[in-house]
Amino acid sequence: MLKLRLRRCGRKQRTFYRIVAIDVRSRREGKPLRKVGFYDPLKNKTYLNFPDILYFLEKGAQPTETVQDISKKSGFLRNSALIKATSINAIQKKGVG
Repeated sequence: MLKLRLRRCGRKQRTFYRIVAIDVRSRREGKPLRKVGFYDPLKNKTYLNFPDILYFLEKGAQPTETVQDISKKSGFLRNSALIKATSINAIQKKGVG
């Protein structure tokens, strides 16, 4: 099973976090499958790679509560809802579904 979780980086008193897709059994600092974004709480900056996150969510990855909160603040849930709606409309127009 996969998780989308935070991985601590930086130095003492200047930490930032990478958002990574990683196996549940791995340590927090273990080797990730892929880096899908970062979060800097000191500068209040966030970057999320939406296609990669959607890919792992489709594969069954579960985001941690903190990653969910970060994605909500960045508006990712609205974007993913729009993407799902447009993909469903495209499938219905083709007559597949």
